[in-house]
Amino acid sequence: MAAQAPHPDLALTLADIEAAARRIEGAVIRTPTMLSRVLSDRVGTPVYVKFENLQHTGAYKERGALNKLLLMDEAMRSRGVIAASAGNHAQAVAYHARRLGVPAVIVMPVSTPTVKVSQTEGHGAEVVLHGAMFDDAYAEALRLSEERGLTFVHPFDDLDVMAGQGTVALELFADAPDIDTLVLPIGGGGLISGMSAAAKTLKPGIEVIGVQAELYPSMYARFARQNLTCAGDTIAEGIAVKAPGMMTAGIINMTVDDILLVAERDIESAISLLVQAEKTVAEGAGAVGLAALLANPERVSGRTVGIVLSGGNIDAHLLANVLLRDLARSGRMTRLRVELQDRPGALVSVMKLFSEHQVNIVEVYHQRVYTTLPAKDAAIEVECEARDAAQISRLIETLEAEGYAVRPLPIE
Repeated sequence: MAAQAPHPDLALTLADIEAAARRIEGAVIRTPTMLSRVLSDRVGTPVYVKFENLQHTGAYKERGALNKLLLMDEAMRSRGVIAASAGNHAQAVAYHARRLGVPAVIVMPVSTPTVKVSQTEGHGAEVVLHGAMFDDAYAEALRLSEERGLTFVHPFDDLDVMAGQGTVALELFADAPDIDTLVLPIGGGGLISGMSAAAKTLKPGIEVIGVQAELYPSMYARFARQNLTCAGDTIAEGIAVKAPGMMTAGIINMTVDDILLVAERDIESAISLLVQAEKTVAEGAGAVGLAALLANPERVSGRTVGIVLSGGNIDAHLLANVLLRDLARSGRMTRLRVELQDRPGALVSVMKLFSEHQVNIVEVYHQRVYTTLPAKDAAIEVECEARDAAQISRLIETLEAEGYAVRPLPIE
């Protein structure tokens, strides 16, 4: 898709976004923007990173939620608010509602990571778990809003919310004025709508690229005029939206130049690289911008790129799995199946070879029964880690030279 020049009747204006910035100043963190040398080298062009994962609740969503709450009158605040969210919008509404003394109810999908549920409850909100995906929670929140007389705070399809999210762009350009390309996540479209509305007004020649998970290409499908399925267990659950916003779609149509899709494996690699290169934690939705750059470096060749780590609320167990899987894919960790005679000292002999090559043994599985090997033989599976894939290869060569049958077990 090719963006048109900003329309004079664009519903969201730079003045709206600048007013939101003044309104929320001091109540949200002005997060840092840094030029990443490692990421720039990997992509082959300058890459600036905006660390919105450092907000109080770990995501940019605070900006839009707070702007919306501050624009409500006292009667609306006293009755209370309700929101539907896979996590970050939930925490943002809950956190700032408590600060302002506003009762809050949050409806979250049953599949929401435990860390996001517990953090939302920790901010004092009533949490209702309902449905498998965001759209189910959204419908229930609307029902409860009518039933209880609560004001619904939409996670993205609301101009006040979008204006708050657009303040990210103001800070980004203030810190890195040379940026000529933005690569931003798209779920419902609130962040990219706010940021692109600001960007295209401040820097009309800037290119804005949206990114969605391959499993949930809702906005991509709308503009590509394709009937694509939105389903699956994506690690980027924060942007797993089946039905994007109507208002956000209109703004995106006028201000966004392209939308890319990224695979789950690329998102995992981006999360791992951010931990290693920037010593920072990003959730799946927060890492898709980098994932798109790593998978499509030619798309931004010769450009100066800005990405937003939109959130860092990832379950610790899931993060551990992602890091270990990335080690396995890079060859630094593997599982070797070694066949040997089932006799005293045989296992020790094999382990000595691992020690000689300074390959660390993580776990050993000794299999005597469930195998097709002769009764006097056995198989062991050794999970191990090394400096790099070459070190593992040298170990395998030595094991084979000593007469052992060795087979690396692949990661799917």
